[in-house]
Amino acid sequence: MVVTEETRMRGGRSLAEALEDDLAQWSARTGIAVETWALPEGDVPPRTSRAVLLVFHEALSNVQRHSGAGTVSIAVTMSSSGLRMTISDDGVGFDPPVTGRGITAMRTAFAELGGSLTVTTAFGAGTTVTGAVPA
Repeated sequence: MVVTEETRMRGGRSLAEALEDDLAQWSARTGIAVETWALPEGDVPPRTSRAVLLVFHEALSNVQRHSGAGTVSIAVTMSSSGLRMTISDDGVGFDPPVTGRGITAMRTAFAELGGSLTVTTAFGAGTTVTGAVPA
């Protein structure tokens, strides 16, 4: 196996394994329950993995700091058309517009790969981060 920067970043694990481990640690640390709906099977391109991990960590950080959520739901799928990622929480949400350094960084990470990222929220109704990166 060739050890790349990407492999070192994930500790030699697949993207799915890295996400599972990070979710378990995050949930234990924060007390916020995690529902995992789907994780990618097989290989994910290194640049896409990096973007997913950046968005994943930023979104969970926002949930922990701002949402008051009791549960976070995660789905990351890979198909022939590309990758799709959804992170939803049942927290307090907030009134749009959706701005800030973290959200800008998440959008930029996916945009650099030709993808897009949206944040949907309403005060009292939780928040959903949805991103897609083409194959």
